[in-house]
Amino acid sequence: MGRFVARRLLHAVPVLLATTFLIYALVFVLPGDPIQGLAGDRPVPPSVLAELHRRYHLDDPLVVQYAKYLGGLITGDFGTTFRGQPVADVIAERWQVTVRLGLTAWFFEVVLGIALGVWAGLNKGRWADNVVLGATTLVIAVPVYIVGYLAQLVLGVRLGWFPVSGGDAGWPTAYLLPGLVLSSFGLAYVARLTRASLVENLRADFVRTADAKGLSRRRVVVRHTLRNSLIPVVTFLGVELGSLMAGAIVTEYIFNLPGIGQQVFQSIQLREGPTVVGITTALVLVFVLANLAVDVLYGLLDPRIRLD
Repeated sequence: MGRFVARRLLHAVPVLLATTFLIYALVFVLPGDPIQGLAGDRPVPPSVLAELHRRYHLDDPLVVQYAKYLGGLITGDFGTTFRGQPVADVIAERWQVTVRLGLTAWFFEVVLGIALGVWAGLNKGRWADNVVLGATTLVIAVPVYIVGYLAQLVLGVRLGWFPVSGGDAGWPTAYLLPGLVLSSFGLAYVARLTRASLVENLRADFVRTADAKGLSRRRVVVRHTLRNSLIPVVTFLGVELGSLMAGAIVTEYIFNLPGIGQQVFQSIQLREGPTVVGITTALVLVFVLANLAVDVLYGLLDPRIRLD
């Protein structure tokens, strides 16, 4: 198992380097001076401009800039905003909101997604199956910001079931509706994936053998079918945990939650390159670690994978 984890860690290194370089390049190759862009129409004295260029290595070639950024990243330095605040402090101020939102959305995906998938799979071809397939198809087809505004209008404003804006109500009340919206796509996908995997496994030979032995239907499903059916679902849920953190940008903006996603949105508008790069790099690290955890869990569920 140790060699398996070590191999996965080595695989994660080039992924981390490639993604962070891509993010860095996309942020800093945009035309125009980011310092002047931050100041807007106000003139910036040449001496101040030169000092900020030197401090943030903006006059260096892109590869040199990235190498210096990477050197700081190895020591845990995520960079400094153009206002002089360490990006790590910005992340520390806001990460709790985003983590609460992401875990709430992930909880909905795990509980509701798997439950709906099992319900549909065990009732294949019946009305329950058709309802789940129709509803999940609709949710997958509609962009998350449309789902967000509709949920905010109907469930928040018209029915008054949930707070519509801000995090003053605290966790979990303020996070239920944003979490449900953020999880909408993943929840629908988990339900369909669970259903498809369960239906396929219910037709497998080992299930026929279990039925022939006279085992109860519940025992066949719970003890023999669900474990195999959940392997692809676990893979998706692990990757999704990282994706939810990044996807929080839109949801936090709609529901005015002061998390990392809202900070990234504001930083993009202000062309705050170091903040965008630092936060997205932290999100990439979360994504890579989530994938590593999935690989390990995958190996525990199916020992054959550790031998590949």
